[in-house]
Amino acid sequence: MTLPQTLLKLEQASRRRAGRPAVQGLSLVLERGQVLGLLGVNGAGKSTTLSMIAGALAPDGGHILLDGVDLAEHPALVRRLVGWLPERAPLWQELTVGEHLDAHGRLRGLNGAALKQARTRMVERLELGPLERRLAGVLSQGQRQRLGLACALLHQPALLVLDEPGNALDPVQVAALRGLIREQAAAGTAVILSTHVLAEVTAVCDRVAILHDGTLRYEGTLAGDDHAALERQFFAIATARAAA
Repeated sequence: MTLPQTLLKLEQASRRRAGRPAVQGLSLVLERGQVLGLLGVNGAGKSTTLSMIAGALAPDGGHILLDGVDLAEHPALVRRLVGWLPERAPLWQELTVGEHLDAHGRLRGLNGAALKQARTRMVERLELGPLERRLAGVLSQGQRQRLGLACALLHQPALLVLDEPGNALDPVQVAALRGLIREQAAAGTAVILSTHVLAEVTAVCDRVAILHDGTLRYEGTLAGDDHAALERQFFAIATARAAA
């Protein structure tokens, strides 16, 4: 059976935080296999948007449809279809790397042979073997990011949501992350990448959305040579914000 191409659809999604609008009337569509770069200065609403998509926050208005299903009516769907890496990977200091993978796998409904296979696949893919018995509390920030990414990918999600995943990664690790994102997209996974680094967007994304004060100010497709144009577009919006 052929799956429908549209995986994620935001219809006028809005959310208030601390009594103020953080996201207002946001509409987006993401197809399977697409990589969407989400850009915006601090306070633009990126993390709030990702938190709504990942099911951590419910929208105050509008709808978020995942695989055609409204998340407000079926919130458990997120656990099966979405892998989320927040800006700071949520880890338990007293658990080992291996214990994290087992715990996240069980939370996603994996057990037995399926869990063992998924854990082995992630340990090998993200080179976590030497760290499997190490406590999360003693990991470097880059190692924590790799573990968080492994936890997000463990159940082979249809949608991968990444909030500043390149933080604390060295250039070699950043290159590996780009390769992983391309690999996921080639396999049909939809990816949302939120980052402050424009080069990351032009390196791996085929679409871009720019948020400004919680509203969508620009959306378009990207080609590999679009960095200069994207930079002009982004800084025009950022400058307008600063002058407002």
